[in-house]
Amino acid sequence: MSHAVFLHAAGDARVAPFNLREGAPGETLLDVAAVGLCGSDLHYYKDGGIGSAVIAAPFVPGHEFSGWLTEDLPELGLARGALVAVDPNQACGQCEHCRSGHPNLCPEVVFIGAPPHDGAMTERIWVPKSQVVPVPDTFSPSEAVMLEPLGVAIHAVDLARPRLLERVALIGCGPIGLLILQVLRTAGVGEILACDPQPHRRELALKLGADKAGAGVADIAAWTKGEGLPLVIEATNAPEGFRDAIRAARIGGRVVLVGIPDGDSYVIPAAEARRRGLNIKFSRRMGHVYPRAIALVALGKVNVEAVVSHRFPLAEGPAAFRRHAANEDGMVKSMIYPGGLPDTSTAEPAPQAPM
Repeated sequence: MSHAVFLHAAGDARVAPFNLREGAPGETLLDVAAVGLCGSDLHYYKDGGIGSAVIAAPFVPGHEFSGWLTEDLPELGLARGALVAVDPNQACGQCEHCRSGHPNLCPEVVFIGAPPHDGAMTERIWVPKSQVVPVPDTFSPSEAVMLEPLGVAIHAVDLARPRLLERVALIGCGPIGLLILQVLRTAGVGEILACDPQPHRRELALKLGADKAGAGVADIAAWTKGEGLPLVIEATNAPEGFRDAIRAARIGGRVVLVGIPDGDSYVIPAAEARRRGLNIKFSRRMGHVYPRAIALVALGKVNVEAVVSHRFPLAEGPAAFRRHAANEDGMVKSMIYPGGLPDTSTAEPAPQAPM
């Protein structure tokens, strides 16, 4: 009998025995190597749901994960035991949105790790072979996991369309924000002004390429003499994130909203947005970005390991949720290892990788 982390309701995460279902045609079985605790997982834990996706029955979270194949996949050129990543988004491929190149917006999507579909915070999982993503032999399990959030960052920057040497404001320096920051650097932007209320995240943002990092949007206003910046990317979990992004933008600026607000509501001053004549886009998940995500990590352009601050065995999964929900000092990104911690890892903060 295997075990899994179950989310029962808001604030209720438990480890319990898990009955692995039978595989379906076209699926393959993975031994889960590592799984990331994502901000959306945390929203299920804190709020009991995200919009219409609510916890109606206990389910297993975890959509950022890597695993080892338990069989050969000759169609992908992969042998049993190979480490792979998984794209959790199984779009229908038939609707207007899929056909127009937006599988991330498919209303018929089956998304691994979103209720009612169990995710990877367990020891083994069946996944569609079509969603298996081969990774270089040099990748670690956590690097393979981080391809999914890096894909979210790439998609956000694609929507932002940054211009060469353009100044950018980054609101929020959590895991997605820190990945967006690094992708922006590869895109050739100019000065990046970041803000986050947590000092350890501001410090990490500076290490990963931010030119300045302040505690709030007031710092960005001061640095720009109240003018704001032409491009603002928001990646917070705060209802005030949209408001702060508006206030960081200059007249005629562009805003890309990536974060999911606690409580599923924004607080915004309508007049400030309207009077700036802002171009506002919302970002959801990603499109077909895995090849670029793999290349960015393989070439050393993006340091995904630097974002991972804590590592836990499966049994301590509920503690990881509690500590993130409490905004415990030092927490950035947690990785959970169903098969036990790697020899080089501990449940304590991991050292930051050098740039």
